[in-house]
Amino acid sequence: RKEFVDLYVNYVFNESIRKPFEDFMQGFLRGCPARKWKIFLPVELQLILQGHTKFDWHLLEQSVIYIGYRKLDRTIRNFWTVFHKLPEEKKKMFLAFLSGSDRIPGYVLEHFTFCIADPQVENPDEMYPFANTCRHILFLPK
Repeated sequence: RKEFVDLYVNYVFNESIRKPFEDFMQGFLRGCPARKWKIFLPVELQLILQGHTKFDWHLLEQSVIYIGYRKLDRTIRNFWTVFHKLPEEKKKMFLAFLSGSDRIPGYVLEHFTFCIADPQVENPDEMYPFANTCRHILFLPK
């Protein structure tokens, strides 16, 4: 019975997926050559591929660039007051709205910046905030 169980487990976890896994590995290594990944420790590789999952939101606030605003403008102060009161999940949703991902790439946590810009429209009350995800710009009407 032990031999049967060992052979069955080997088939389910190894043999039955060998061909699909080899195809996947071949495609993966074509885009990400294994030689280059060997320089990383597993935890470093996970950080590069997965990104940061824990954030210092105050550090993010300090790295913002303002266009058409100053840091002490009422709109900006109100924005940060509301932002810091949000639960963690809503803050991550904001990050996804801003950048297209709810994570910051692993290599730029300290250097991740975004802009808050005034879209300079005639009637800001008729406009919703919107974002340029490629350039990490939040257009926030006054």
